[in-house]
Amino acid sequence: MAIPTTLTHSTGTDTGSAQVLPRVWPAVTLVAAYWIFRLVTGSLLDLSIYVGFFSMVGAAVLLILLFFAWWLTNRRIRMSERLLAVAAVAVCACVAVKLSDKSIGLFSVVMFGLPMVISAWTFWLLVTRSRSIVIQRVGLLAILCLVFGSYTLVRNDGIDGRQQAAIHWRWSPKAEELFLAERSRLTGIAEPERPDEKKVHAPLELAPGDWPGFRGPQRDGTLRGVQFAADWDATPPKLVWRRRVGPGWSSFAVIGDRLFTQEQRGDLEAVVCLEAGTGSEIWSHEDKARFWDMVAGAGPRATPTFDQGRIYALGATGLLTALDASTGKLHWSRNIVDDSGAKPPMWGFSSSPLVVDGAVIVYAGGADPKGLLAYRTDTGEPAWTAATGPISYSSPQLINVGGESQVLLLSDRGLLAVHPTTGATAWEYSALAPNIWRAVQPRPIGNSQVLIGSEDLGLVLLDLAKDGKTWSATQHWASKAMRPAYNDFILQVGFLYGFDNGIFCCTDVETGKRRWKAGRYGHGQVLLVADQRLLVVLSETGEVVLVPATPEKHQELARLQAVQGKTWNHPVIAHGHLYVRNDEEMACYRLRLIESPAAKQAELPVAAPR
Repeated sequence: MAIPTTLTHSTGTDTGSAQVLPRVWPAVTLVAAYWIFRLVTGSLLDLSIYVGFFSMVGAAVLLILLFFAWWLTNRRIRMSERLLAVAAVAVCACVAVKLSDKSIGLFSVVMFGLPMVISAWTFWLLVTRSRSIVIQRVGLLAILCLVFGSYTLVRNDGIDGRQQAAIHWRWSPKAEELFLAERSRLTGIAEPERPDEKKVHAPLELAPGDWPGFRGPQRDGTLRGVQFAADWDATPPKLVWRRRVGPGWSSFAVIGDRLFTQEQRGDLEAVVCLEAGTGSEIWSHEDKARFWDMVAGAGPRATPTFDQGRIYALGATGLLTALDASTGKLHWSRNIVDDSGAKPPMWGFSSSPLVVDGAVIVYAGGADPKGLLAYRTDTGEPAWTAATGPISYSSPQLINVGGESQVLLLSDRGLLAVHPTTGATAWEYSALAPNIWRAVQPRPIGNSQVLIGSEDLGLVLLDLAKDGKTWSATQHWASKAMRPAYNDFILQVGFLYGFDNGIFCCTDVETGKRRWKAGRYGHGQVLLVADQRLLVVLSETGEVVLVPATPEKHQELARLQAVQGKTWNHPVIAHGHLYVRNDEEMACYRLRLIESPAAKQAELPVAAPR
């Protein structure tokens, strides 16, 4: 482009001196390349969360370094002007960080604010290239005040799976504040109606149709022995109740007419028991603890586990509690940070406790050998420990292979299998990727195979074999047909169904090849109704979608906007009711069960709304 190369400025003691204007095209090229890259990677390319995030960060860092290198080495600009501009940017950025909400922070100001400043600054240089230096200075100062000042007016309520931030005015009420205000108002009512005390103290036992913990009885996201009407135009799910909930990414455990989950209540982390049929609180156990991160916000990440009349719950800061399921009475508690020496991971402890053979097992990620921890269920005393990688957001998974019980844990070191009574290593599959987050549950396939998945690995099917007393795991196939991030997949008759970077897809277990990819549900979760070969997809925006579990094609049968807001929590169906929640609200919907012996056996009475 043709740009004038000289201009006479009147600048104080330099009155009448001529300044040669900088060539702006390098900056224009950098800015254009940056925004084109952001557009292509954000909208046109099917990148994983990990790759997309670091591509965005890398592009921002490169733009910042190259722009300021161009600016500081440009001899067409007086050195005093160059240094003054850089100093102004640095001071304004520091002030913005200091005055901004904690959810904004240095990272947001630098990685998002600076590219905006550079873009606006470049445009201003371009349109004022023939104007006085005073105008250029004033324009730059205005740009800095507008861009960096805007960060002091807003807050970030988290990031979704597409790396899009939920930006709100700083003074607008948060969902957690609305929840706490509502809770305070309701608890302030004189003599609030309480559940029947006899019912509260009745012992709880696992029964058919119950959902005892994370992803169901086998931690595979599969509902068996139940069918319901899938024509929601004719027989739509009926809303039974809806209520606010404290922030957290827990799912539910359902035992009879009790519903168990976890939530954040200000500075208190709570395990909560509700009436399944009304949403009324029966009891809660609260600990002084709060975890928060910029991506997912505050609250617990794991799901409570029911076993033998007790609830076992792990909080995001590492507090493991054993509670009486009927009353909420505390039996014992442990701090896995103290027991393992581990620090809470970037997004909090997320391990849903696994109870097997009198031990409750959780992932801590401490230095060898304190990665996987087991505690005696009766006393809470340590039973054993096992070495793992330092990063995992997955949960222990019980499998049976060759008639032998083993506990699996997927971490950044790979897949570990240990004996549940001793913690001794049975076998290990090495897949070292330091500091890579892996969150998806391992899935046993028959009696001799295990399937693992993560963003970096894609899918890997392992063959297990035993030679004498020695186990081994070898790769059967590896595939990038599905790259699950924190979205668990399910298995139905030789085919996998799950999420590949926010798009639902089907993959053949025998070959690892994709059969179809369709359905933009964001980074949601999925549940299988096995007897109907029906998928219940809960989208990232809170919609429930019914999809047939068939490898032929993707098809939608019905949709329901169940809850509002970002939804990463796993859905649950128990006793003819669908339970969904996110970090703002929870809801219960009654489904019309199809009359069958299996369905009748599974449907237990649920407390009627009052």
